[in-house]
Amino acid sequence: MYLVLKREGDAEPTRWRYNPKKLMSVEREDIERRTGRNFAQFTQDVLQGNSLCRRALLFTYLRRDHPKTRFEDVDFAWDELKLEYSKQEFESMRENMLESLHGDELAASLAAIDRHIEDAFDDTETEGKAQLPIAE
Repeated sequence: MYLVLKREGDAEPTRWRYNPKKLMSVEREDIERRTGRNFAQFTQDVLQGNSLCRRALLFTYLRRDHPKTRFEDVDFAWDELKLEYSKQEFESMRENMLESLHGDELAASLAAIDRHIEDAFDDTETEGKAQLPIAE
């Protein structure tokens, strides 16, 4: 999964690979302090669209590139920041659908996910099977 920031006027979006298991402990602790959530809850809240959690995640990635970035300076329009699954993650979800759905529900779900696969970012750097970004 990717955290994608595309501000108005940007030619290309900035894309960060989001894998909660790869965040450093200092980053995880800082996120917990800023959001008031334990890290497992934070990862779920990011996926569910919690504004504070997404801001804290963006801050974490911006700070990696620009260490003097302050949390107070991180601001974005809601439509400028989103999470995107990679093509490989969608393909993994498609495989799961084949195992768990049947009939019309399967056909409708496959049609929908195939449209997403067609437009998704191709993550050729993924090693192994794609996993959803939930901390354990």
